[in-house]
Amino acid sequence: MPSPNSAREATPLAPGLYLVATPIGSARDITLRALDILAAADVLAAEDTRTLRHLMEIHGIPLNGRPLVPVHDHNEAAASPRLLRAVAEGKSVAYASEAGTPLVSDPGFVLARAAVAEGLPVTAAPGASAVLAALCVAGLPSDRFLFAGFPPAARSARLRFLEELRPVHATLVLYESPKRLAALLEDSAAVLGQDRQAAICRELTKRFEEVRRGRLGDLAADYASETVKGEVVVLIDRAAETGAESADWQAALDRALETLSVKDAAAMVAEAYDLPRREVYQVALERAKDGH
Repeated sequence: MPSPNSAREATPLAPGLYLVATPIGSARDITLRALDILAAADVLAAEDTRTLRHLMEIHGIPLNGRPLVPVHDHNEAAASPRLLRAVAEGKSVAYASEAGTPLVSDPGFVLARAAVAEGLPVTAAPGASAVLAALCVAGLPSDRFLFAGFPPAARSARLRFLEELRPVHATLVLYESPKRLAALLEDSAAVLGQDRQAAICRELTKRFEEVRRGRLGDLAADYASETVKGEVVVLIDRAAETGAESADWQAALDRALETLSVKDAAAMVAEAYDLPRREVYQVALERAKDGH
């Protein structure tokens, strides 16, 4: 890792707004492109300016007198016009979340949408994301997922929130406060089913990273009296198909296979019934072998 005193050479950037993903734990998870942007941008903006300054110091990027503007949930609407004016004047503006990717349960949406509305260039410098990191280690299907953000804190609203997610045929990804994790798991088991598979990912990429996997009912019991600390991502397996739903699309698949190739029949049924194409294709292959 570069020492704090080794300055990174800055290559000039084209004017525009650059949305920079930053590490969610290990400082070494930042990308080389993100470092280049932070070194070269005319104006820096951050959800937490202290965190960004520390990250830049770790990687040997000096501020060199450049503006460092705080942009967070409480001031984003007020701070955005200043940054957009800078872009309109031909400057490059880099915006970084405190950790992770801007706009993903973090500030940046108001700023980015305003830039798009004004026809200004917007560029993503992708990198760390707790959503994707959790999907990688959860052991749950990742071909289709729904990121639902933070559940409501009030129990009645949380129950309605979970009820809306109950029929979704995709892995559910949620962020949750460690203080409300036990309540979320209890309500999830009640609404979504005790037997649904789930994973609790805590402190991803950090020293005390932990992943627990199991049935929702078992996880709810495990966490009922446990004190939890750190950042938490909750993943819950997709809704199981009902017998009627399965029969419907498989009957449609049989009809499609009478006139279409396996690939085309699977693609048509997957699109019509909003199902993962890979799963339908596997079923189509088996049915074609059996002479359906």
